[in-house]
Amino acid sequence: MRPWLALRYLHIDFEEVRIPLFTPGYKEKLRAYSSAGLVPIYRDDDITIWESLAILEYLAEQNPRLWPKEPHHRAVARAVSAEMHAGFQALREQLPLNCRARRRRIPITANVGKNVSRIVEIWAQCRNLRRSEGPWLFGEFCIADAMYAPVALRFATYGVTVGSTAQEYIDTVMKDPYIARWMAEAANEDESIDAYEHIGNTG
Repeated sequence: MRPWLALRYLHIDFEEVRIPLFTPGYKEKLRAYSSAGLVPIYRDDDITIWESLAILEYLAEQNPRLWPKEPHHRAVARAVSAEMHAGFQALREQLPLNCRARRRRIPITANVGKNVSRIVEIWAQCRNLRRSEGPWLFGEFCIADAMYAPVALRFATYGVTVGSTAQEYIDTVMKDPYIARWMAEAANEDESIDAYEHIGNTG
C-alpha cells in the first residue's frame, strides 16, 4: 500500500501487477520481477526497487514534496518513517493488516500496548508541528503518512482505543479517497490468508 498510495498522490500513472501471496508458485512469479522475491516491487525503465521505503525515497528524489519543506520537520518525518519501517514488530505480528475486516477484537498484550502508545505519541508529535496546515501528520500528505496509513487501518480493524488526536488521524486515513479505492479493490478480491482471517472475534 505505501508506494501505491504515494504514487496516487503524485498522480503518476503506473501499471499494477497483482500477485496473490502464499499461493502456489508466487515466489517464482515475484522473482520474475526482482531476484529478492519480496514485495512491493517498483520498476522504472531499467531500475528495479523492491523495498517500500527505498521506493518512497526514490520517488521523493524526483518529487521533493513527498517530504515536508522545513528541514526540522523533514528530519522528524524521516525519523518516524524509519522507526515505522524498522520497528513495531509485536503490532505487525499480532494485529496483521486485514483491511476487509471490521470489529475484530483481540487482547492487547503488553508489547502491543507499548507499540500502540509509541505510535500515538508519534502521531501527536507530528500533528502538533503543522496542525494548522492540513489533516495529515505534517499538514499535507507526505511519506510519513504513506508509512503509517496501514497502521491506522489496523487500528480501525481491531478497534484499538486511542485519544482524540490519534482518532482524528485515523479518520483522515479512512476518509481518504485513495484509501477508499484501495479498500474497494480489496473487497473485490476473492483470495484470503487464513492466518489473518481467524485473528480476533466480532463480538
